[in-house]
Amino acid sequence: METVALVLIIFSALMHAMWNLLVKQSHDKVVFIWWMFLSSWSMMTLLSLGLGLFPTLTPRLLLLAATAAICFVFYHWLGGFAYRDGDLSVTYPLAQTAMLYVPIWGVLFLGEQLSLVGVAGIMLIAFGAYCIQLRGLSVDDILRPFAQLGNRSVQAALLAGFIYSIGAVIDKTGVDSYSAYQFTYAMVFFMFSFMSLNLLRPCYRSRVREEWRKNPKLVLWSGPVMLTSFLTFRFGLQLSPVSYALPVRQVSLLIGVLIGLLFLGESFGRIRMASTVLILTGVFFVWHS
Repeated sequence: METVALVLIIFSALMHAMWNLLVKQSHDKVVFIWWMFLSSWSMMTLLSLGLGLFPTLTPRLLLLAATAAICFVFYHWLGGFAYRDGDLSVTYPLAQTAMLYVPIWGVLFLGEQLSLVGVAGIMLIAFGAYCIQLRGLSVDDILRPFAQLGNRSVQAALLAGFIYSIGAVIDKTGVDSYSAYQFTYAMVFFMFSFMSLNLLRPCYRSRVREEWRKNPKLVLWSGPVMLTSFLTFRFGLQLSPVSYALPVRQVSLLIGVLIGLLFLGESFGRIRMASTVLILTGVFFVWHS
């Protein structure tokens, strides 16, 4: 994996953790995320007007961007349902299973070639991401999420991971076929549009204004932070196989843990320490594959 791609994706992971922190500080999470996408898309539109960077809207670009957007919106919706109604230590690890599918799709559909060292790195990152929210590291604890496959929240978490993996492959196809900026602009527009359809329901009308009234500074900060995360990841994705890029971005989990430790008073613990070592070792392997 090229060093430039690694740096871009790790910086994207930092920004990803930062905008998730902003979401945690918001009042109405669904509405705040809509404001965040509005802010990001507005910034990209102003930048495009100034620099003449509007994409040429071919049918293929629109199809790829819209399909990727649908996958990512459904991922967030399914993940939100799973986390709201299920045990986080069960549903969160299962939502990370996208990392197991993406290398398969990358090899089968994108013709990516992975080294043994790279595959070992992917597996270490995936296992570390899987374990980071578990209650223990015994065999029973590790297999516990799969023991509840009849639970709707567990099914939603598994489906979220699968759908995200499809979106990641479409994402890679898009940035390989068009400029990363132009594809990101189209995808953000579609994600914002799909979220806006949800907020057209009467129950959200007053909540949209209320969130802006309570958190205008958070909204304004969230736009550039999310936009930076989106763009740096896709510029890195252009330079790297998606099979490597997606696992490496899981560094955001470690950054999120560090933010929780330093600013939110959360505990670190032996499980998170072990998971951190696994993820960082995996990233090192991928970098040197």
